[in-house]
Amino acid sequence: MLYKFKSKTTGDVIMLQPNGQRVLDIIGKDAAGAKGIILPEQMSAAVDALEAAIAKEESEQKAAVADALARGEPAPRFEAISLRQRALPFIEMLRRCEKAGTEIVWGV
Repeated sequence: MLYKFKSKTTGDVIMLQPNGQRVLDIIGKDAAGAKGIILPEQMSAAVDALEAAIAKEESEQKAAVADALARGEPAPRFEAISLRQRALPFIEMLRRCEKAGTEIVWGV
């Protein structure tokens, strides 16, 4: 399944199901629903939540690398594509739609 986020202001942002579900979970939207909407007044909080999750992931990865190196072990491997890379187009979409006052929908 794909998540196709649409708005009248921007181009579509398409994510595979696990990535789209993770983003929706982070911003507090029910990813189990096949359809949904993000209103302009919810977008600032969504951006903040995504940026906090990105910072947390990067901090945890940096700590894991430092811990492994301190123990003389090889650095752990992480997903090739980070949350930052996956979420950045969606964050940009949120910012542009908030500025324009348009909602973002998926599953419609």
